[in-house]
Amino acid sequence: MDTGDTAWVLISAVLVLFMTPGLALFYGGMVRAKSVLNMMMMSFGAIALIGVLWVLYGYSMAFGDDIGGGLLGDPFEFFGLDGLMGTAGLDGGFAAEELVFTVPSMAFVAFQGMFAILTVALISGAIADRARFGPWMVFAGVWATIVYFPVAHWVFAFDGAESETGGWIANDLLAVDFAGGTAVHINAGAAGLALALVLGKRRGFGRDPMRPHNLPLVMIGSGILFFGWFGFNAGSALAANGQAAEVAVTTLAATAAAVLGWLVTEKIRDGHATSLGAASGVVAGLVAITPACSAVSPLGAILLGVVAGVLCALAVGLKYRLGYDDSLDVVGVHLVGGLWGTLAVGLFGTASATAGIDGLFYGGGLDQLGKQAVGALVVLVYSFVVTFVIGFVISKVMRFRITEEEEVAGIDTMVHAETGYDLDSLGGGSGPTLREQARAEARNIEGSRA
Repeated sequence: MDTGDTAWVLISAVLVLFMTPGLALFYGGMVRAKSVLNMMMMSFGAIALIGVLWVLYGYSMAFGDDIGGGLLGDPFEFFGLDGLMGTAGLDGGFAAEELVFTVPSMAFVAFQGMFAILTVALISGAIADRARFGPWMVFAGVWATIVYFPVAHWVFAFDGAESETGGWIANDLLAVDFAGGTAVHINAGAAGLALALVLGKRRGFGRDPMRPHNLPLVMIGSGILFFGWFGFNAGSALAANGQAAEVAVTTLAATAAAVLGWLVTEKIRDGHATSLGAASGVVAGLVAITPACSAVSPLGAILLGVVAGVLCALAVGLKYRLGYDDSLDVVGVHLVGGLWGTLAVGLFGTASATAGIDGLFYGGGLDQLGKQAVGALVVLVYSFVVTFVIGFVISKVMRFRITEEEEVAGIDTMVHAETGYDLDSLGGGSGPTLREQARAEARNIEGSRA
């Protein structure tokens, strides 16, 4: 066990956990005022539920010994993290008996658990303004079990790290996904698209303005994501070493370049650069560099980031052309950005980086690009199909979507009996409840439209 490596992994785990409240702020500011609490609750619900499932069986499914051709880890090998605890005295201190490379297994458990939480929370942005909280929690648990935990095994479980045999993408296909371009972003983006199709469009989509209600929240959230992402990417080195430092630099370079790419695209297309564009460019760059951060040079990272900013800025408009309602652009940013970053490994990868592979533009031919494409496509299709089935079943059994009356009145008051900005309460006195006010408002709106 190396104490420096252990300290860095534990700090990185906390940084990645901090990303989920950052995501809650980012998403919360982007929705309308009557939906902000529901939006943030879906992120906090993911922390609560996935944190428990990860300890019970999620970690074992992801990093236990493979039981099916590189497709799934043994869910009972580390059930309840059995066998991973225990220390041996060392100079009056404690040294873990179970290690992943040079860090205690329990540190690795904590670090990877934060990835699982964030991935589930990312999906929620695609169904903002219209999903009931209870069915969302059921979906989160089922999706993590059937989709995320197996895909994490495919991508992150290397032979001999925690168990003898791991997943097929990591060990057989040999596609490079340093910190989760496929397992996290393509996975969540495809799931978001499927769930948006199952729940259908928001009332007034494409007709009524649905602007972000609080842009300062959006920018604060993106700043927290930027901060935490250094734990996400550089922490994936699992050591306080040169690779972690290299990854930190490529992460910075790509993200900064993506912001510029997004803002220039906005300026050319719309005549002005916006704060929402800057915040979205941050996330687009972070998403794109995630799989490639150990494979590209700093100059390659800048090029990758610029392209990511332009691509994602253009991709967020696809929902209006194709007719799907991805509320907060999970598809345009995470799916498109994740695909670009994953494929860019096969284009801009250089053997001078710590991943040690040459892409097409560095004389490596099409071999690595083909591996990247196969890994990305399989994860995309698997996640989309299985998510669609899960969402469809839950919709039929539990009514996933809120009613039209609830959507008009506001999901916060109708589902949670709260409001993010309850200014009326400052006046004191008694009066109708929030639900009663919301229902009356909904009836008035419906009556005026009729």
